[in-house]
Amino acid sequence: MNILVINAGSSSLKYQLIEIVNNKIVAKGTIERIGIEGSNLVHKPEGKDLVRIEQPMPDHKVAIKVMIAALMDKEHGVISSMDEINAVGHRVVHGAEYFSGSVIITDEVIAALEECSELAPLHNPANLMGIQACISIMPNVPMVGVFDTAFHQTMPKRAYLYGLSYEAYQEYRIRRYGFHGTSHKYIATRYAELIGKDIKNLKIITCHLGNGSSITAVDGGKSIDTTMGFTPLEGLVMGTRSGDIDPAIVPYLMDKMGMDLEQTIQYLNKECGVYGISGVSSDFRDLWVASIQGNERATTALEVFCYRIRKFIGGYAAAMGGVDAILFTAGIGENDPKIREMCIEGLEFIGARIDKEINDVKGKELRISAPDSTVDIWCVPTNEELAIARETYLLCK
Repeated sequence: MNILVINAGSSSLKYQLIEIVNNKIVAKGTIERIGIEGSNLVHKPEGKDLVRIEQPMPDHKVAIKVMIAALMDKEHGVISSMDEINAVGHRVVHGAEYFSGSVIITDEVIAALEECSELAPLHNPANLMGIQACISIMPNVPMVGVFDTAFHQTMPKRAYLYGLSYEAYQEYRIRRYGFHGTSHKYIATRYAELIGKDIKNLKIITCHLGNGSSITAVDGGKSIDTTMGFTPLEGLVMGTRSGDIDPAIVPYLMDKMGMDLEQTIQYLNKECGVYGISGVSSDFRDLWVASIQGNERATTALEVFCYRIRKFIGGYAAAMGGVDAILFTAGIGENDPKIREMCIEGLEFIGARIDKEINDVKGKELRISAPDSTVDIWCVPTNEELAIARETYLLCK
């Protein structure tokens, strides 16, 4: 059974065609500059050379057609007809409180997603464009929505409510939603598989560390708390995002820097984080180079990033009444041994100790805890596309 996984952005689209029974990626690719001059597709069929196609793609519908043509091409294609696409799984960023799991997309689901768009104006409208384009081209193929927020719908009120008036929650849906849920769920489930234990008996802290970063407390297989909130701006200091700040800073910044509200939100999302602290880059490879060369701000940015992570790990261990495992994933979590080491330093009091020699690894599923560590520490590469394909398969098989 072939599952096509779509992750649509406002001017880009990523896809993978996965043969789900064998967890095999048949083909994958990226389309960029949709609706912009210079539209192009980079397509990589399994076992064949990468192909680059440049042609005008004024909208997502045309982009989807170009993608399908590439999948069916006689030379670099992998299927002979669209009939070989059995279902399509769509990444959707925000499902608010409407969806606590993946769903087959219907008119009612689309209407709910449109309502959620005001909560994720940069993501949901783009996700919807991808969904509607696929429906128009493949009207008889089942479509499934897989939500970044769904995994976190098990959080109790004590974790997701803010200290605002209750009416703000009731009338305006202001609460912590959490994101990266597909990744957090995947690595927690994968860890339980790797050690051969029932996830219902485990207390796990999952650390998705990339340009956007979040941590989740997973108790018995369910998210009970997470760092991102009403938007992905809350929580950890990230690549360019500020993370948690005193809300009174916002009007103060607007006054002192002469910015309007839109400019301030842009500033907090794009000009802060480790980039803002260091003045160097949001790329941790650049930060390490600068730090080694004696750049104190770069060193400070790295320390701030890891310090915040340690605080949340300690807090989530307290929230769950203990922790069995700490998992690292995503671009930084999988590929930066020193960051993992710095995040664990000082957590000996909860029994977490890292083996520095074993930890010197990138992108591998591996236990990196020291022999005397009572907390299991692992690097577990995430695979959100496979997770989306599995969710889609379960609803469409």
